[in-house]
Amino acid sequence: MPEQAAAVIYAKDVARVSAFYASVAGLALTHAEPGHASLESSALQLFIVAMNAGIAASVQIANPPVPRENTALKFIFPVASLQAARALAAQGGGALKPPQAEWAFNGWRHCDGHDPEGNVFQLRERAA
Repeated sequence: MPEQAAAVIYAKDVARVSAFYASVAGLALTHAEPGHASLESSALQLFIVAMNAGIAASVQIANPPVPRENTALKFIFPVASLQAARALAAQGGGALKPPQAEWAFNGWRHCDGHDPEGNVFQLRERAA
């Protein structure tokens, strides 16, 4: 396998967050066990890891989840269609901002969203 970039998301519900990114970002679930999951594309390995129990106890997930925007990092995933990804995000318990919030930059259309635990991410599709 070629060298890949890798990232970690700490989650309260590893299975739910893993399923979300597999669906919305089109990543393949390559390994899962209690407390850990690995998802991959040709360019990225994304590890979903259970939060430390003490930290998890202090993290409250609202329904619907409140985006946790106070972070220095944001993952960006390419998708074929922002419209299709918006529907998948909603089905998975997260959300993508509405089409009015999309913007164009560097040959891509971008839109921010959040996963079922409120972690903020961005999706982008090639501009027409």
